[in-house]
Amino acid sequence: MAKIRKQDALDYHANGRPGKIEVIPTKPYSSQRDLSLAYSPGVADPCLAIADNKSDVYKYTAKGNLVAVISNGTAVLGLGDIGPEASKPVMEGKGLLFKIFADIDVFDIEVDASDPELFISTVKAIAPTFGGINLEDIKAPEAFEIERRLKEELNIPIMHDDQHGTAIISSAALLNALELAEKEIANVKIVVVGAGAAAFSCAKLYLALGAKLENIFMYDSKGLLSKLREGLDQYKSEFAVHDKDVSLVEAMKTADVFLGLSKGGIVSKEMVKSMPEKPIVFALANPDPEISYKDAISVRTDIIMATGRSDNPNQVNNVLGFPFIFRGALDVRATCINEEMKLAAVRAIAELAKEPVPEEVNEAYGEKNISFGTDQIIPKPLDSRLITSVSPAVAKAAMESGVAQEPIEDWEAYDVELRRRLGLDNKLVNVLTEKAIKNPKKVVFAEADNYKVLKAAYLAEEEGYAQPILLGRKKKIAELIEEIGLEFESAIIIDPKEEAEVGKCEAFGKIFFEKRQRKGFTLHESCKIMRERNYFGSMMVETGEADALISGITRNYKDVIRPALQVVGKQEGVDKVAGMYVLVTKRGPLFLADTTVNFDPSAEELAEITNMVAKKVRQLNVHPKIALLSYSNFGSAPGVDSNKMNATRKIIAERYPNLTVDGEIQANFALNNELRMEKFSFSSLGNKNVNTLIFPNLSAGNIAYKLLQEMNDDVDAIGPILLGIKKSIHVLQLGSSVREISNMVKIAVLDAQTK
Repeated sequence: MAKIRKQDALDYHANGRPGKIEVIPTKPYSSQRDLSLAYSPGVADPCLAIADNKSDVYKYTAKGNLVAVISNGTAVLGLGDIGPEASKPVMEGKGLLFKIFADIDVFDIEVDASDPELFISTVKAIAPTFGGINLEDIKAPEAFEIERRLKEELNIPIMHDDQHGTAIISSAALLNALELAEKEIANVKIVVVGAGAAAFSCAKLYLALGAKLENIFMYDSKGLLSKLREGLDQYKSEFAVHDKDVSLVEAMKTADVFLGLSKGGIVSKEMVKSMPEKPIVFALANPDPEISYKDAISVRTDIIMATGRSDNPNQVNNVLGFPFIFRGALDVRATCINEEMKLAAVRAIAELAKEPVPEEVNEAYGEKNISFGTDQIIPKPLDSRLITSVSPAVAKAAMESGVAQEPIEDWEAYDVELRRRLGLDNKLVNVLTEKAIKNPKKVVFAEADNYKVLKAAYLAEEEGYAQPILLGRKKKIAELIEEIGLEFESAIIIDPKEEAEVGKCEAFGKIFFEKRQRKGFTLHESCKIMRERNYFGSMMVETGEADALISGITRNYKDVIRPALQVVGKQEGVDKVAGMYVLVTKRGPLFLADTTVNFDPSAEELAEITNMVAKKVRQLNVHPKIALLSYSNFGSAPGVDSNKMNATRKIIAERYPNLTVDGEIQANFALNNELRMEKFSFSSLGNKNVNTLIFPNLSAGNIAYKLLQEMNDDVDAIGPILLGIKKSIHVLQLGSSVREISNMVKIAVLDAQTK
């Protein structure tokens, strides 16, 4: 995992709008009438309706999709009792995960109440606001009593995720690991190290799945919980069933399963080596496991292992569970989250790991064929099927156990609704990141003496998706590195204007002269122009000294694209290069072209551009559904542009018949399925969600993407992505943010991987 610098973490939370979440309106508010409906006098009517029928609160308010993430800050991550204010960044982070993985809205609530009774009474008092409550970072043993009482005294879903999240995910992993090891849960000996909230919950869920209490050996910092120990609380006493003390070293010799929820480095290679055949080791301490994955597999080739780390196989990550468990519970208005619902989640997660993995998941993790086995006993966190597997299973369990107040009747419609919610997260950027990290490339940053470019280069190295080559004034770069406090490990710094690079410029110049000697360049001019960074960087890519080039934050677009075309050139068979923007919106990614290069392309050129765009969209794990835009709908207003787009459609149908494309069509009909189906049901776009827009000329495309980007704060822009260049060279927008540069670097790395 990438090292996280303190200042980076502080900047992430502080820059822009402080914090990680916000509240946004879901109803119109632009007129006096809207405001009168939203507040006085119109708001009185739903108030009175709810007063007459309390359950109407789910009909007229956001309660049904609103979860409270509540903590008192007494056990924050591994930081201990640091107080409610200090717990707020974690609670906001949990809210962010709820939203991006399951489209659940969250208010984070930090309560200044370490006394359990005060905490319980506070939560009960505010409970009418929420459809569910996620308890978080509350120390044991108080956490057990708090959850028990609140579940007894409130009739909404409540779960302490610190306890049950790890239990649910590790239980799913255990079921599959036991299947692979050909062992029965009733017969295996389980060693648990760390007698905290998560350990108790894991052990209890293992018992519910069929494990035997006498086969569980639980250790705290003082040793085995046994009948010989005095002063144990009621929770530890439940697992103190053994008559004699057994050291951890001795227990491991006969342990089929090891579960670590304690601290790093407490299990040695020798201890793992001493375990019976096909040992199951869940070393879940974070960030450092009880034994590292590397050390464990070095002594046992038959081991089945999971950790809490994303850089090892089988990451036990609570995000596989809690968003989807609450989603299912909220969708049937469950009065609680009971054992049946948790076990349903366990089995759904376990079963999903056995199913064939979609290609987009393979590609996201840079694998050819992820399949059920020792390295896949639980699903990957980016598997989009989790919401359609776990949430329905939880909802059904709620219905069958009698705690659902609004049972689901149409499961196919529910599946469609859950899939629709998937468009609300940022999966595209996740896919970019995962694919880039799997095969990092050498990227030239032509403007490395710019603060934002240098910071993006550092992040690329730190997160492991690129090896930076920094072009610019060495003194200025060194000053910036010191000023920002960066620590590059392998970055190379080059200033093409220094005397030390004369030889390199001359070598590059000779190659360039061979390309351009009949196009207006002399040898002297060719060598001289190599002192310009964009020419020097492009030549590094052309000669294989680098894989990709990023430039343009301080240069005009043409000043970057011209060297790229002159040095590297176009791909074979490509007549026109083009520029594409990606807008990451709440409805999913939207791809727009041509937005940066061609002023008025012909129908032939537009057909070629459309095909290039479709290839790039597929590379990003999205199936392109393409609309050819105009002011006309299917011949309704003939003219130069509308006729051109219609001609483009005909050429595409002949040359690229496998593309899902139609036009000419107006933008509102392209993006509104209901409107399109009502008026133009004959369209080959059918009821498909259009995600790719092709514009008739540069003015239309450029204006459209800039308007969309500027008018909607929720839209992230990635681009411009240069299409048709032989090698990976990409141009930044003037004034791009660090985030935008980072996304473009990932695009450049992906491009280099394929070229």
